[in-house]
Amino acid sequence: MNAVADVPPSKVQLSYRWIREQITSGHFTPGYRLVLAQIAGELGVSVVPVREAVRLLEAEGLVTFVKNVGAQVALVDEAEYIHTMQTLALVEGYATALAAPLLSPDTIAAAREVNDQMRACLDDFDPHRFTEMNRAFHSLLFDHCPNPHVQDLVGRGWSRLAALRDSIFGFVPGRPPASVAEHEEILEVIERGADAVEIELTARRHRTATLEAFLSARAGGEGQHTAGGGMTRDGSIR
Repeated sequence: MNAVADVPPSKVQLSYRWIREQITSGHFTPGYRLVLAQIAGELGVSVVPVREAVRLLEAEGLVTFVKNVGAQVALVDEAEYIHTMQTLALVEGYATALAAPLLSPDTIAAAREVNDQMRACLDDFDPHRFTEMNRAFHSLLFDHCPNPHVQDLVGRGWSRLAALRDSIFGFVPGRPPASVAEHEEILEVIERGADAVEIELTARRHRTATLEAFLSARAGGEGQHTAGGGMTRDGSIR
């Protein structure tokens, strides 16, 4: 038996996972103040591991520190979303191309099964569930990227999107069916052994298509708008 595998998660890891889940699930919404003592009491730990967990989440872009306020869930504005998507299009496209030769038939089959599940849920659409499956689909591909630095950049990009991804699918209601079709296109170019450039561009177009749909919807005035310029989790702009 591997003794390392039996080591329980540290209090920092437990705190990190719990807080991150509250953020990505939408329980802690953008701007929510993170009271360290309150979270520590909830988890049954001291404030020290909670503070360290919050620092880790700050490094991922999910938490910010505001003067005279303290730690709070990051407010993600349109500019940050656009910049993150542009960057992710580049690094995730490249990661997918690097991973493609290493993907086994079983992995491709697993990715297609996830995509089939995404297609099946379109009629009774659940943005949060769709988001989870979307991450699972892409993870099956880029997790095999042999370059750890590129993979780290992809992970950071996904972390920045984690607090608002559901709102994007809600804000652009026509996007999910197209996304599922593009997933199949990515799998097809990988299966037929296309060259790295074609795979990279196919994956990149998939990412930029989501951004273009968002920009088009924004220009057309879809969604709800209020003064302020930030994006809320329900798809509104504030």
